Amino acid sequence: MHSRPPRPLQLALAVDGHSMFYAQQKLGWFFDPRRLLTLASTQPGLELGSAFWYAGLKDSADQRPFRDALTTLGYTVRTRFLRELPGGNEEPRHPDQRHPEHRQYVRANLDVEVAIDLLSVAPRTDEVWLLSGSRDLDRLVEVLRAQGLKITLITTEGMVARELRNAADRFLELGSLRSDLEKAEAQQAPVFSR
Repeated sequence: MHSRPPRPLQLALAVDGHSMFYAQQKLGWFFDPRRLLTLASTQPGLELGSAFWYAGLKDSADQRPFRDALTTLGYTVRTRFLRELPGGNEEPRHPDQRHPEHRQYVRANLDVEVAIDLLSVAPRTDEVWLLSGSRDLDRLVEVLRAQGLKITLITTEGMVARELRNAADRFLELGSLRSDLEKAEAQQAPVFSR
């Protein structure tokens, strides 16, 4: 009787686009979603089983080319509209006096979507890479770990809730992955120096 080789451990990737946008701004460089998939797919003994990207939108056309590119790469993209607040400190006398540039937006909270997706894939997943700093995900991480999943939290210092960091098995500083993840065009020296 032949025994089957053990199956590779399954990895799930969950990227909080809002949290990562600000983490990357703080670091001063941006990662390439394609290179993140490559890094996840080349881990010894791991097989990428699912990849999710969460994004807040101002309107249905917001980030359309980027979202389409993510889907083409293999991400499942989840979106929610940003909540809009009236801009400025004073309300206009007439609603028609509102200007689009005076709009203020508040983060679209996609933590429920993150939780539903990761709990849904948990039975066939062994490890999760969570790219987020959201304090609201600490209980999710505890539940996933109780189910036997290994959780690696990837973000940057100062942009991660202590509770979330403490709940994860491992914390990876996003900056330490720069050589693996940075967008290629950002790595090329400019042709002309000004």
